Amino acid sequence: MARPSGPKTRCNNQWTEAKFKSFIRGNLRRVSQKWAPIQTVLSKARVERGFYLCACCKEVVPATNKVDGKRVKNVHVDHIDPVIDPSIGWVSWDSLIERMFVEEDKLQVLCDACHTEKTNKEKAIAKERRLEEYEE
Repeated sequence: MARPSGPKTRCNNQWTEAKFKSFIRGNLRRVSQKWAPIQTVLSKARVERGFYLCACCKEVVPATNKVDGKRVKNVHVDHIDPVIDPSIGWVSWDSLIERMFVEEDKLQVLCDACHTEKTNKEKAIAKERRLEEYEE
């Protein structure tokens, strides 16, 4: 069963509240890439040109891999604590900003495989929480 989309009350009545939140979150994420601690963590994980140490599996991995003839990102700067806690869900814009713009001790460099595994675990927790909320 599809969730109701809600009324379109944002952006000249073209966007739902969910679309608005997604727009703001995406742009905050894009801007956060300029946050100095992210660059510092990445440079500290650099082993040699084009190779980085994954904080999880401790493997030295290339910055990119070739997939179907295209270069794809293989190294991610990850928040140790998720920006939106999957067991709690959305709290507030203030919470999101505080958790997104953290210092380097709250960031880590992960290879694509470890980042995907961590992300999938967080998504499973969030999905379970949403199912429980829906059933109530």
